[in-house]
Amino acid sequence: MALRFEVLGRFNRARAAQLTLPHFACQTPLFMPVGTQGTIKGLTTDQLEEIGCQIILGNTYHLALRPTSELIDELGGLHKFMNWPRALLTDSGGFQMVSLLHLADITEKGVTFQSPVDGKPMLLTPEESIQIQNRIGADIIMALDDVVRTTITGPRIEEAMYRTLRWVDRCIAAHKRPHEQNLFGIVQGGLDPVLRYAIGGLAGGEDKDSFWRVVAQCTAALPEDKPRYVMGVGYPLDIVVCSALGADMYDCVYPTRTARFGTALVPEGVLKLKHNAMVNDTRPIDPTCACMVCKNYTRAYIHCLVTKDAMGSQLLSYHNLYYMLQFPKGDVPEWVCNAMDVAGIDISSCCSS
Repeated sequence: MALRFEVLGRFNRARAAQLTLPHFACQTPLFMPVGTQGTIKGLTTDQLEEIGCQIILGNTYHLALRPTSELIDELGGLHKFMNWPRALLTDSGGFQMVSLLHLADITEKGVTFQSPVDGKPMLLTPEESIQIQNRIGADIIMALDDVVRTTITGPRIEEAMYRTLRWVDRCIAAHKRPHEQNLFGIVQGGLDPVLRYAIGGLAGGEDKDSFWRVVAQCTAALPEDKPRYVMGVGYPLDIVVCSALGADMYDCVYPTRTARFGTALVPEGVLKLKHNAMVNDTRPIDPTCACMVCKNYTRAYIHCLVTKDAMGSQLLSYHNLYYMLQFPKGDVPEWVCNAMDVAGIDISSCCSS
């Protein structure tokens, strides 16, 4: 089997587990940084290992455009291509139905995109999505789903749900490396016992109460013996709540994207290093943080960099990812309960436990 999942501990619905993949044995709950085209901007793979990164995400749509999945396959797969020894996950390319909707046409056959690189049309079918991901060689690959914004109502939602179920069957049939790569389906109203599960379509503009209720409903229905991945979720508060509701895996561009805007993640929330108040501040970003940046650099120094030099965003990316990767590693009952108490969150309305 290409995946083994063992629950090691529980606290109500929260759980800690070991997720064993072909390239790495991961501890959950875990956060996965997004490396769209085989890189986390500003950081080397050695640095990512250093800060405890277990899984990196790659984007099927963008990798298929450049450098192409055929070239990646010829060069030994994405692990070798980017010199990353640990686990990889590739998305299906389906999210571009939302993010690049003005360039996409969705039919039962698949999704036709207008390439943002050269303007040429590109048809992404469930079969092609799986073939591309088979060539890329990630430990976890995603089934193509019909993605709609969470704020949309009406018959389009039902259409997307049933089309996603039909596409899942096509993805399973097209998957040629089941003993080396794990196929995750995306919950859009139906389940398939063959698959591991991701909860998609969230964090797209809906209110928090609705978001958490959907996660609670999905985790309650999904099998206990398989990992649960909440896609596109990266705010620390959301990770706390979703973990308390029984989710295991998360990904988001938030830590690195906010770093490029000069913002650091700290236990109190965020710290904006571009502010003039940082000019003479000789403290580290976070005095309680053990990362290389907090051990060696002051807020004043990083303030100088983020206003003028790319190294500022690199240092902040390092710190932010360290923060996010360490965040869920503590004793599950303690970090869930303390964070919930500090945030003043009561999820009793979302679930019975």
